[in-house]
Amino acid sequence: MIWSSAKILIETERMQLRLPESSDFRQWTDLRTQSIGFLQQWEPMWAEDYKSRKAFKDRVSAAKLSVKRDSALPLFLIRRHDQAVIGGLTLDNIHRGPSQSATLGYWIGAPFARQGYMFEALRAASHFAFVQMDISRLEAACLPENTPSRGVLEKAGFKYEGVAQSYLQINGRWRSHVLYALLRGDRRGRTDIR
Repeated sequence: MIWSSAKILIETERMQLRLPESSDFRQWTDLRTQSIGFLQQWEPMWAEDYKSRKAFKDRVSAAKLSVKRDSALPLFLIRRHDQAVIGGLTLDNIHRGPSQSATLGYWIGAPFARQGYMFEALRAASHFAFVQMDISRLEAACLPENTPSRGVLEKAGFKYEGVAQSYLQINGRWRSHVLYALLRGDRRGRTDIR
């Protein structure tokens, strides 16, 4: 089943998850700048022009193209009561055919961390992936010492599957990651995802 990408909006109790828009530039840049120390320890190195208006415009265009090609679904987390950009979540590396899988990446701005927003977003995005996109397997990876990220994945029903050696370059160094997965109809224990 190919899902309709005309207007993607995933609603949660406190947020809307939607594609990035050009008008998000200032909020996104301010949040990423404010959260630099919080985020860079967990992320690949940022390009020199990473926070430029042109790079953001290119990011918005790439997001739309990836949805059209059914290769990724990059979403911003928008807080309902004030329309603030508070983070992002991407279903990436979408594989169709016998695999029907995707990888999940996410980030939250420092002021919004540990308030349950990412758990809420993971639950909603997982449900959307399984029901609307016909994904069968979601995979996620994080650094072993990133206890908050591991905790939110486990709370959202993801199961630990092992360690991938030298999985990604984080802040300029090849780093091993712990791997998690969530399956549609998972029989490996309670997930609360229907």
